[in-house]
Amino acid sequence: MSKIPVILSIAGSDSGGGAGVEADIKTIASLGLHPACAITSVTAQNTLGVRSAYDIPCNVIIDQIDAVCEDMDITWAKSGMLSSSEITSTVAEMVKKYNLRIVVDPVMAAEAGGDLLRKEAVQTLRDELLPVAEVVTPNINEANTLAEMQIETVEDAKHAAKVISKTGVKYVIVTGGHLDASDIIYDSCNDRYFTIKGIFIKGGTHGSGCTYSSSLASFLAKGHSIEEAARMAKEFVVEGIKGSIPVGKGVGPINQLAWLLNNVEQCAIINNVRDGVQILKETNEFAKLIPEVGCNIAMALPNAQSPAEVAAVTGRIVKLKGSAHVVGDIEFDASSHVARIILSAMRYDTSCRAAMNIRYSETILDICRELGFTISSFSRNEEPTDTHTMDWGTSFAIEAFKSVPDIIYDKGGVGKEAMIRIMGRNAVDVAKTAGKIAEKYRHL
Repeated sequence: MSKIPVILSIAGSDSGGGAGVEADIKTIASLGLHPACAITSVTAQNTLGVRSAYDIPCNVIIDQIDAVCEDMDITWAKSGMLSSSEITSTVAEMVKKYNLRIVVDPVMAAEAGGDLLRKEAVQTLRDELLPVAEVVTPNINEANTLAEMQIETVEDAKHAAKVISKTGVKYVIVTGGHLDASDIIYDSCNDRYFTIKGIFIKGGTHGSGCTYSSSLASFLAKGHSIEEAARMAKEFVVEGIKGSIPVGKGVGPINQLAWLLNNVEQCAIINNVRDGVQILKETNEFAKLIPEVGCNIAMALPNAQSPAEVAAVTGRIVKLKGSAHVVGDIEFDASSHVARIILSAMRYDTSCRAAMNIRYSETILDICRELGFTISSFSRNEEPTDTHTMDWGTSFAIEAFKSVPDIIYDKGGVGKEAMIRIMGRNAVDVAKTAGKIAEKYRHL
């Protein structure tokens, strides 16, 4: 039986559970690896900031690292809060003693407020720990301190990364959450840069630096290249910020379980859409509801913000020889059209996460009324310029109805086929609604 990779977190403890070794443990475990730890400081902190900190004696830190390294095969390590020169020097010696591959998160301040690194320890970090480290992951403010410069542009960040690399660290990743959300990677071994683009998103960020560095170490332990690991770590943090839930009165903590839960949710959604498609295929006369352009059925992740988070049929459902024929498989980011309908509806009701389009006719609309479905509509003739029809039309119909209706339709326009959209909580519900309409239509 192969052993599970072990990641050693050498970091401070956050009593609020949002950052430090607590964040590292949740991150590493979420990625399927085993977390071990050596606590360097115990902080009294919450989402509002750090109240006090107690440094663990260096001999106790040594004992913790010895205990773990003598028993386990440490694949990678990561360091976080190393508050003093003595602790930083001690950790550097232990890295050399066990030949640890380590990602250094040069923690200087808590996201919620409060200094975590004494000024005199910065030089020790440069002189002793970074020369034996594989990667260092400063944010813009930390890179300012380590490079002794002021970063204002991406080019500044690149220059700072190169300056920091002169300490001997192999890779410098300047994370861009405080600049333009892009991360700059400098590979000192090959004198080259990589840029990982990003966008600013809403959500709690307490513990984001800890989470990034520990997820980076985890992906490196899984055998990914530095560029792959950095990209995946960024995605992990983004999911954690998007999935954050406020737990206190200050800066919300990142949700390290969001990535894992999203993976589970993605599988569940794909299966739900697949079940919905199967219902449509088995429904008598459903093919008569398919519009000329074909139809699609889709379902979004909770809190979805883009079509990439909506699953649908890759090539639509079309009518072929009088029967419904599914072209392609179920994937995320497969249908911008239906995805935009769902995303617009979710802005009003987050439980409305699925939709599909069927052809328009007065007969079908009458059936919807007869079945008791709530109905609203929009006119393409009233669409403002510089808008997307599905975004505007869906929002217009919902606002006119004062909530998300079961049915949204429009009568088309120049070059645009008239269409009915079925709204629902999930793809199976939407497919069942379509089935009821088709059953009524069959008996006419």
